[in-house]
Amino acid sequence: MALFSSFNICASGMTAQRLRSDVIMQNLANVSTTSTSNGRPYVRKTVVFTEKPSTSFDQVLMTTQGAVGNGVKVTKIVEDKSTAMRMVYEPAHPDADENGYVMQPNVNTVTEMTNLIDASRAYEANITAFTGSKQMAMKGLEINNA
Repeated sequence: MALFSSFNICASGMTAQRLRSDVIMQNLANVSTTSTSNGRPYVRKTVVFTEKPSTSFDQVLMTTQGAVGNGVKVTKIVEDKSTAMRMVYEPAHPDADENGYVMQPNVNTVTEMTNLIDASRAYEANITAFTGSKQMAMKGLEINNA
């Protein structure tokens, strides 16, 4: 039933890209949050994907026969510790340090918008693949009824 596994693969991709879009929107919403519940500025978050593991004999057999992939899953959402926080001179800001600098989140609006476009295109690609699989299934049913 490789046709139905294609539905699952596409659906897992759509789910993962939806979560990625949600995390990007959270980053954009907190672009100027200088103080969170822990007293530190917001830290940019990213989503980590991995391939879903194949566990059943059926899936292993299909993989060895040329059917590729089991879909994708989100393994974790991590904070971006490699990008430096921005220091902005705003002496009147309540979170300013003794030199008048405010530590701003490490969220770059241009990067986040680019990532959002990428996630949107990946979501659309999964929709297109899902639609193609659905049309093939419908044609198979038409052939069976003819």
